[in-house]
Amino acid sequence: MAALCDEAGPRVGPAAQTQVLGVRRRLDEPLRVAIAGRLKAGKSTLVNALIGRRVAPTEVGECTRIVTQFRYGTADRVDVVRRDGSRSSLPLDESGMIPQRLGVPRHDISYVDVTLTSDHLRELTVVDTPGLSSTNTSVSAGARRFLFNEAPIDDDIDDDSVGAISGAEAIIYVFTQSVRDDDLQALEAFRSISARLASNPINSLGLFNKVDKLVAGVADPWPVAGPLAADQTKVLRRVVSDVVPVVGLLAETTEAGRLTAADCEALRSLAQLPETERLVLMASVDLFTSRECKIPREQRERLLRLLDLYGIGFAMAQLAARPQLASGDLVRMLFQASGFPRLRHTLDQAFRWRTDAIKAGWALSTLEKIASHTERPNDRELLRDAIERVLQQPDYHRLRLLEVAQLVSTGSVELPEPMEQELTRLALSNDPQWILNLPTAGTEQLVKAALDAATRWRVYAVAGASPSQSRVALVAHRGFYLLSQRVRGTA
Repeated sequence: MAALCDEAGPRVGPAAQTQVLGVRRRLDEPLRVAIAGRLKAGKSTLVNALIGRRVAPTEVGECTRIVTQFRYGTADRVDVVRRDGSRSSLPLDESGMIPQRLGVPRHDISYVDVTLTSDHLRELTVVDTPGLSSTNTSVSAGARRFLFNEAPIDDDIDDDSVGAISGAEAIIYVFTQSVRDDDLQALEAFRSISARLASNPINSLGLFNKVDKLVAGVADPWPVAGPLAADQTKVLRRVVSDVVPVVGLLAETTEAGRLTAADCEALRSLAQLPETERLVLMASVDLFTSRECKIPREQRERLLRLLDLYGIGFAMAQLAARPQLASGDLVRMLFQASGFPRLRHTLDQAFRWRTDAIKAGWALSTLEKIASHTERPNDRELLRDAIERVLQQPDYHRLRLLEVAQLVSTGSVELPEPMEQELTRLALSNDPQWILNLPTAGTEQLVKAALDAATRWRVYAVAGASPSQSRVALVAHRGFYLLSQRVRGTA
């Protein structure tokens, strides 16, 4: 698609050229992830973990009620973008965070554009959104319009605000403990707008946050969080591709580098206390902060803000078992205990691979619209010829796979569950071993399995499938046949 834009852009008239070059620029932009969820679900904590710096305020305030975009830049900068397009620049506050007061009346603000010198943002743009179903009904209604475009764009919501969300290739929906009916409605709305914006990508991920609150005190939450997340994945299978459990506070503290050497030494001192004293201290938050102890109360309160009881208990257990454990190793172990590596892996592997196909689908549909609306017949024919050449390429079949996988995953077309899972793997990955569920297979075994799958889908398409099922099956048949060719060609 980029090559198509490079070829066609200089050959069309000025009006069409501006639009084609705009499409080309968008193809070079990083993966854009929108973060949404209820107020107090821990969205801003997650944003900070993704950015690798504590920049987004985690307490409810003026800037948590406005769409905020975080992207890479050569200098740290906060721009308040007004509805008329003008900008007011602000410095970060003394703690390195977005100021709570933005200096512009809230009803005049379109969105906040933050550029940061964070390497985490070189290939990722993060969009933080106002909390849904907040106690402030105007915030909730505004967030829904930002996210879902439920109402026509009017004087209250401008194109910039809608665009801040509508360009996202991936959606992370944050919830805690249980999914409510309006959470499902919100996720359905995400799916709907995503389907209109690109080639029906399966691009939503559920984030099960604050799993440490599932159990009391310092108990290990993961034996509970794992099965619960699996249950939530089944409940949400029509609206998200996966549910990832995390302890957001631990992720923010470790990724943003908030745990200092003094904090680690305080934890080391706590770990050296007699076991009985440690048990009493860790029985509750009140006891941890109020009980007499050689660690100053202010230091203990700071540890609670950084790690909460679960993180403190986990760190103390590691240090008690290995007193010489280095501070850097402790931080890495806390990061693993947060569950955040799995989220990073999902973004880096599944979503990033899908981004190419999502952007290509968006670019294709946008160029088709440009071709249909341009006033110059020569421009129209040139663009349509270029698009037709792309459609003939085997790689275009990736977009077809995403389209049919979306139809199946949302229940628009019913398939037997094993076939649905097989189709989803084919659409969402480029790894033949994972697609074919053969993690240790060699080339010949993979080629045979891909051809067997192609045959299976072909038989299903012509024997017993409904017309809609047959159309999906024929796309899957060609996908597995192309996969067998790719595996053989790679070998």
